[in-house]
Amino acid sequence: MQFSIIIPVYNRPQEVSELLQSLKEQTYKRFEVLIVEDGSSDTCREICEQMVDQLNISYFFIENVGQGFARNFGIDQAKGDYFVFFDSDCIIPFNYLDLLSAAILERNLDAHGGPDAAETGFSDAQKAMDFAMTSFLTTGGIRGKLKDPSKFQARGFNMGFSKRVYQKIGGFVDPNQAEDIEISIRIKKAGFKLELVREAFVYHKRKNTFWSFIRQGYSFGRNRVNVSRFHPEAIKPVHLLPLGFGMFLLSLPVVLLIDVRVFQLQLLLLGLWSLAILVSSGLKFKSPKTAVLSLIFSFGQLLAYGTGLASELMRKWVRG
Repeated sequence: MQFSIIIPVYNRPQEVSELLQSLKEQTYKRFEVLIVEDGSSDTCREICEQMVDQLNISYFFIENVGQGFARNFGIDQAKGDYFVFFDSDCIIPFNYLDLLSAAILERNLDAHGGPDAAETGFSDAQKAMDFAMTSFLTTGGIRGKLKDPSKFQARGFNMGFSKRVYQKIGGFVDPNQAEDIEISIRIKKAGFKLELVREAFVYHKRKNTFWSFIRQGYSFGRNRVNVSRFHPEAIKPVHLLPLGFGMFLLSLPVVLLIDVRVFQLQLLLLGLWSLAILVSSGLKFKSPKTAVLSLIFSFGQLLAYGTGLASELMRKWVRG
């Protein structure tokens, strides 16, 4: 199997350097790398040129069109029979392609998505972001911890599909608003087999500040509603949980005025949830600081996602 690894990039030369170094270490060698520079002012051209003797790599510069359409451009240049997509802020384990190839052949997959993880060398904040985005306590397990891999919706930082899929349904239809979720749904509707491949994980560095992480969470909430333009069934009960969490917090002062006992019960539930996050993160990362940051980022992620979801639902309702 020949893989074409397609990476859209926007002003991230240092990240691209680390990503390419990890791809150079892959034990599976039948792959090409296509870097699509999406209108960057700070390009990674020189970095890619330095790797031409070490990787089968092609570099393309296009005017800024958004990551979804940049991936489409990469597909049109690709020579492989299976397309793999990474974000530039990922580091790929050395055996990723070996594990992915085996899963595709053994499970007869047409498409896949993989989870993300925090590398041991990541900062405390990056580990906390990873926890907030992947823990069952914050996301209900929809990002890589589903019991049924066929229910997984792939994310653009770690996903792929075959050339045959692309020839039948086309590529990404939105530049940067949950285009990965949309195409995941469309792949399944077309009768192709897309599943979670748990062992094909990547190390994902995510955002570098709390507020950039919050803005991303807000965007994710809005994007879930955007996907419903194409697929009305895209919003499921689990996606409404962050909205419910925000409403729960807003209700606290009101409930205090109405019924102190119910207020105390609410505080107990909130305390138990917070304690579960502190314990779970503490056991995972063996760091009290990371545990506290995980709680902070979990609150932030849920509130940001819920706010984004609510604001976009309101816009959709106003527009009719």
